Amino acid sequence: MCWPDYWRYLKIPGMVSAMSRKTPKYSGARVAKGVRIAIVAAKFNGEVVEALLEGCVNRLEKLGVASADVETHRVPGAFELPLVAKALAQTGKFAAIICLGAVIRGETPHFDFVAGECARGIAAVSREQMLPIIFGVLTTNNEKQAWDRCGGKHGHAGERAAEAAVEMIRELASIHA
Repeated sequence: MCWPDYWRYLKIPGMVSAMSRKTPKYSGARVAKGVRIAIVAAKFNGEVVEALLEGCVNRLEKLGVASADVETHRVPGAFELPLVAKALAQTGKFAAIICLGAVIRGETPHFDFVAGECARGIAAVSREQMLPIIFGVLTTNNEKQAWDRCGGKHGHAGERAAEAAVEMIRELASIHA
């Protein structure tokens, strides 16, 4: 058993065994006109990621981000998201970068390596570049769980990623003001 699987089977009194479904309510933040946001979307599990991307772009527009201020880039899979996010961050052109992908568990430990390194890489880029790099990557046990998070019974992760980007842009702006 891989170490990430260990935690799934470990029973600790008082430890919640399921992730909370109580997503925070959106603050209502909006961004200034001309603020640019990049989206990096994985091609692997393409149909799911396309749904995430569509929801993300539509939500950004509803939040006041013009389509001309959103730049989308494609990478082969979730593992490649951090590298392109870092390259985009280093251009200095973007107030936030949203990473979208879907890592769906299969029969091998590949899921654990890809999901873990993707998450670590995105977090590292955000800290190194002092820029909101949003983790809009689904990590699910099966395809149904992924679709449930693309507008299904668990909301829309693409829309939530857009909201997180806008909220982080506003929060950092208030710190630097």
